[in-house]
Amino acid sequence: MTKKLNFEKLTKNKTYFIADIGANHDGSLARAKKLIRLCALAGANAAKFQHFKAETIVSDYGFKKMKRLSHQKKWKKSVFEVYKKASINSEWNSSLLRECKKYKIDYMTSPYDLGYVEDVKNYISAYKIGSGDITWKKILIKIAKQKKPIILATGASAFNDVKKAVKTIQKFNKTKLVLMQCNTNYTNSINNFSYLNLNVLKQYEIFFKNKVILGLSDHTPGHQSVMGAVSMGAKVIEKHFTDSNHRNGPDHKFAMNPKTWLQMVKDVRLLEKSLGDGEKKIEKNEEQSVIIQRRGAWLKKNVLKGERLTEKMIDYLRPSPKNSIDIFEIKKFLGKKFKNSKKKNSLITNKCLMK
Repeated sequence: MTKKLNFEKLTKNKTYFIADIGANHDGSLARAKKLIRLCALAGANAAKFQHFKAETIVSDYGFKKMKRLSHQKKWKKSVFEVYKKASINSEWNSSLLRECKKYKIDYMTSPYDLGYVEDVKNYISAYKIGSGDITWKKILIKIAKQKKPIILATGASAFNDVKKAVKTIQKFNKTKLVLMQCNTNYTNSINNFSYLNLNVLKQYEIFFKNKVILGLSDHTPGHQSVMGAVSMGAKVIEKHFTDSNHRNGPDHKFAMNPKTWLQMVKDVRLLEKSLGDGEKKIEKNEEQSVIIQRRGAWLKKNVLKGERLTEKMIDYLRPSPKNSIDIFEIKKFLGKKFKNSKKKNSLITNKCLMK
């Protein structure tokens, strides 16, 4: 039995990265294990696969009767044949889990078959429910009843679809759900940024409040969208992963490779540092800047002991040493007497004025 992930704890201070190997194993266990190693070395926290059988995920007859749509237009083989080749052998589970443990990352999958839901249970750390199954109530309930952490992608869905799916899952599973914004389009077009709609994360945060952990399942080029999502509160990021974008296959072209994945992780780690704790304050690295950038109260002229401070005596100039009077509250100091004589260009401090 694998460990049960606590996404709330895992994502408290750091973004959790899921490398979706998906169909990029190209039917080879050796390639699947290679991709686990590569994504781990590139900074992934988990390697994710997709368990399905062509016979229980697509209708060969149905797809042959309709016109090819979206990214499937470029497929040379039938939809059924592509899914047949991309399907994963359930006997690989123990080998894939061992490989993930070897490289200290989590193993998870999206089971697109009711039978696979239980088959993978003892191997995976969490279930991922793909966007395409968000309206399949039967599998939502079956996965929820396994009492494992769940990640739900919400691509190509209306908000009502999302609400119903979340409610269904949370009725049977009290573990905090990872809810991912997603735009389900695999064409790798730059135009897809116009439809990603990261602001949906705000809608999820407001509506579901503390009941979900925000995430992004992304298929756009590069990692600009990931940076945006993390800055908006996304804690879990999923991107497809391959060793080469030049390979033939349904998912290779829009996937990230070891080099681009590593750069994404590095950039997000810097972004995390920059986000801070949300409390506005003078930061430690600004303590000297306060002195040299702010204006202090400096005397324009010599003054005698007992003379009263007036506005005409003051030059507001940088720097502002720590013992300078607060010039924002200057009216509180005007009219006070000097304890001792002071020369022109002297700093006006609290100590040099009578109470």
